[in-house]
Amino acid sequence: MLGFLGSKVLGQFDPFHQAPREHGRMLLVAPNIVHAERELEADPRDFRLWVCLHEETHRVQFTAVPWMTDHLRSEMAEILGSVQTDPSELLGDAVRKVGDLVSGKSDGSLIDLFSTPEQKAVIERVTGVMSLLEGHADVVMDGVGPEVIPSVAYIRRKFTERRKGVGTLDRLLRRLLGLDQKMAQYRDGAIFVRAAVDKVGMEAFNAVWAEPANLPTKPEILDPSLWIARVHG
Repeated sequence: MLGFLGSKVLGQFDPFHQAPREHGRMLLVAPNIVHAERELEADPRDFRLWVCLHEETHRVQFTAVPWMTDHLRSEMAEILGSVQTDPSELLGDAVRKVGDLVSGKSDGSLIDLFSTPEQKAVIERVTGVMSLLEGHADVVMDGVGPEVIPSVAYIRRKFTERRKGVGTLDRLLRRLLGLDQKMAQYRDGAIFVRAAVDKVGMEAFNAVWAEPANLPTKPEILDPSLWIARVHG
């Protein structure tokens, strides 16, 4: 599982990295980036800059919104604090649950199957936040014109196709490990950001960064009008 997941990561912004005069840390997986750009037949300079811009957008998000790091750390601590560590409890009906998931009798991912109701509530809140962050980063990247990244439209089109997975086994592993849900964060988050900005304008949309209470929930990500009604009345 780690090998499969590790091959999918191109870059990551770590907002929890602690260092003097640094605001988080950007990490790049060079072999994966080179493999992806060759697979997509993308211009190396354009693609590498495109990946870096996505992660740098996350740096701006966390730097401009000082409470975001502590908010996510608190949510993650709540999830980890309720993790079940009793082997007898963990393995009770694990085989049956995984079998149902593989056969298609159950929806979701392994995380959905083995999360407690309390964990699921927190995961749903985190999903809303991550959808906002990833969708907002994608919108920013798409706004970068060809004068900066000449082949940006081509990269977006090819990368969107790549996110769907290739082959039956790849798609199955993506579903089991929750990558399908992760990919949905990019898609749904970008739709939310564009819809909210179109409806209320960028200045009003930026209320989303004012305080944790203004962050969209998972249902609001899927229906931006709910967030607009709650935050702007």
